[in-house]
Amino acid sequence: MNYASIRTCDIANGEGVRVSLFVSGCTHRCKGCFNECAWDFSYGQPFTEDTERVILEALSPSYIAGLTILGGEPMEPENQRTLAPFLRRFRNVFGETKNLWIYTGCIYEIDLLPHAKPSRWRTEETDSILNTADILVDGPFVESLKNLTLKFRGSSNQRIIDLKRGVVVS
Repeated sequence: MNYASIRTCDIANGEGVRVSLFVSGCTHRCKGCFNECAWDFSYGQPFTEDTERVILEALSPSYIAGLTILGGEPMEPENQRTLAPFLRRFRNVFGETKNLWIYTGCIYEIDLLPHAKPSRWRTEETDSILNTADILVDGPFVESLKNLTLKFRGSSNQRIIDLKRGVVVS
């Protein structure tokens, strides 16, 4: 997996001061995407053990509320296989003292949850990632529904889901 960038002091992609990892690769290709360069799976730099170390160190100050994963598309099958072990390490280091937000263009109930109809988004790591996350911001960006007044999302179809409580927050 490649990543486009890491922000070590981000206040735009989740509550509080956060570390944000922008992964590369996205097949949604939403019209009006703010991060179109990250659609390319080969964009950016390889995600390595050193990258993990940098992120975990950046998360250590007490004023950092948590980690946000966005992109690109974290739930691309190729990205899940790299992210899942890293997110388990994140939880092993920080437990529940830091929260985890994941942004996806997938629809939680349709693309990510197990059901009779197979989904190309579900992998052997999907459940592990969802169980590790606290908040999922789901849904593709829809340019015609763009709303700059929304908190932590770009278009009104996108939802903020508290995965621990199983409720849509907004």
